Amino acid sequence: VACSQEEKLWDTMKITAYVLGTGLLIFTALMNSVSWYLGNIWDTSGHFWQTTWLKFYYLFDGKEWTIFLIGAALVPSLAFWGFNGILMVADVTGKPTFITRYRIQLGKNDPVDSKRLRQAIYTALCNQFLISLPMLVPMFYIMKWWGNTFSKELPTFHWFLVELSIFTLIEEILFYYTHRLVHLPLLYKHIHKKHHEWTAPIGVVSIYAHPLEHLLSNTLPVMTGPMIMGSHIVSITAWFSLAFITTSISHCGYHLPFLPSPEFHDFHHLKFNQCYGVLGLLDYLHGTDTVFRQTKAYERHRVLLSLTPLSESIPEAPKKAE
Repeated sequence: VACSQEEKLWDTMKITAYVLGTGLLIFTALMNSVSWYLGNIWDTSGHFWQTTWLKFYYLFDGKEWTIFLIGAALVPSLAFWGFNGILMVADVTGKPTFITRYRIQLGKNDPVDSKRLRQAIYTALCNQFLISLPMLVPMFYIMKWWGNTFSKELPTFHWFLVELSIFTLIEEILFYYTHRLVHLPLLYKHIHKKHHEWTAPIGVVSIYAHPLEHLLSNTLPVMTGPMIMGSHIVSITAWFSLAFITTSISHCGYHLPFLPSPEFHDFHHLKFNQCYGVLGLLDYLHGTDTVFRQTKAYERHRVLLSLTPLSESIPEAPKKAE
């Protein structure tokens, strides 16, 4: 039996490596065609960005630790709290209706409980200052060792797209498996249950977690890519900010027009044992999205390109009378 389990695990790992490798090649090929157009835009504005970076660099006299803190901590934090500040106004007041009418779990957090919200904000701040911020210290020295992070020359637009692709795949792998790990009964009871107190999540809940979970599942998966690639601080700033905003969208509880769909992770909070990843690729490979694929939430799991809420155009099936 043990041999059979080892073979199954090995086969799963080979399939995962094959699919992820193929996915990266396809994604890179698609991005090359898109990046050609975006690259032209970048080329015309490249001088502006390069000049702006040099001005910023010399403003702080090339003090690398200061520049690193601003890029890796301050700017992403402002992006996180700025975005979530808007969402929290909607959560607490129910206005503007342009946001609240796109609520996924109808009738939940309408309005959000203020005591629970304060607790979530307090925990999120503790995780940022007591876990994420200290983790930047070893990261800083790893980036200095690479020697590219504070270069006076910005990376090319095409290289940034390559980095972004690799960062995303690394995050998907690390987050999926550490997330599955904390769902083991013992770890769930003592660690992950805190995050799942919110069956209908809101944006700030994205980093409402036990400190150990915040370290393993939230911080390391996002930090690892730039540390492996030896990325420029500008790339790190863009990636950290993007990661903060996308995880906030995944937890926000609203399926807003023209933004990535949060249905996948919202369903995880609702059902607990489905949809562990970010992209959904590993969930598909491991069969942890089979229930999700049979639901209306799966039909709604797409970018909303109109102003009609998907809860109206694709409503839940009426419950059968007992």
